[in-house]
Amino acid sequence: MSESGQSPEAPAGKGVPTTGHTWDDNLRELDNPLPRWWLWGFYATVIFSLIYWLLYPAWPVADTFTKGLSTVTFEVDGEERTTHWNSRALLVRDMQTGDSALRQREFLQVIDDSTLDEVLGDTNKLAFVNSYGRGMFGDFCAACHQTGGAGLMGVYPNLADDNWHWGGDVETIAQTITHGRLGFMPDYREVLDEQQRDHVAAYVLSLAGYEGDAEKIARGGEIFQGREGGCHACHRHDGTGLRSQGAPDLTNDIWQNIDVAGAEDDAARRALISQLVHDGVRQEMPAFGDRLSDAEIKVLATYVHQFGGGQ
Repeated sequence: MSESGQSPEAPAGKGVPTTGHTWDDNLRELDNPLPRWWLWGFYATVIFSLIYWLLYPAWPVADTFTKGLSTVTFEVDGEERTTHWNSRALLVRDMQTGDSALRQREFLQVIDDSTLDEVLGDTNKLAFVNSYGRGMFGDFCAACHQTGGAGLMGVYPNLADDNWHWGGDVETIAQTITHGRLGFMPDYREVLDEQQRDHVAAYVLSLAGYEGDAEKIARGGEIFQGREGGCHACHRHDGTGLRSQGAPDLTNDIWQNIDVAGAEDDAARRALISQLVHDGVRQEMPAFGDRLSDAEIKVLATYVHQFGGGQ
């Protein structure tokens, strides 16, 4: 009914009735039916929603949610595991069975079957090593050794130079990644007094090419080479270090734990070394043999090997 109590009328020249609402005497609201395509689209979205709610996680219920009927199957430690559909399980499955994952495994096997010379001499193999190795380094190593491998002085070793305490060939780097390392130097706080530590520091600086007081250097050499300090047992009599122990070379003027090069003068350099001798060193790198496959470790070792040019 219109406001005048009469039935809705179609506008002149039109075959469509109105809703009965009239404004300003001549403005009427037409009562057109919804387009059929729009109705079918709406019904389709309703049906789609019902199916989606049945198949996938959808509705919160108390402190949980509806899991849905759809499932995802993937492997965990060599055994199949099936769980309700979720994005994390889907990602795990895709990383195991997706096209990219299968190609990755094929390339990993190729690298595992190749020698270092073959990898470095093949553009495609080297490109894969650098791409896949960069990702693994970012996931497992960069938190300590930094993105470019420069490390943090006194905490994490610099991998971007050619100073490899344990050895810098690919096989040794792979062994380091697989089994981890424990860098250890005992503290001498109760073995050597302050003056003795200062003498040892003077001698160590002389090994690296620094000049100093001849008497201090001579006395420090006696402590270093004798039973009093026994430093030669790890660093060898010539100070070149012992890789089987991870003992650094003291003759190359490369310092991992203290910033000798940045010290103001000789006294400051001796103080840094004396403090290190007093405190000792204990640095541990975890093992990754239980987290990475042999092929992945080889790729990562080859990638790291390129940081410092290798040895």
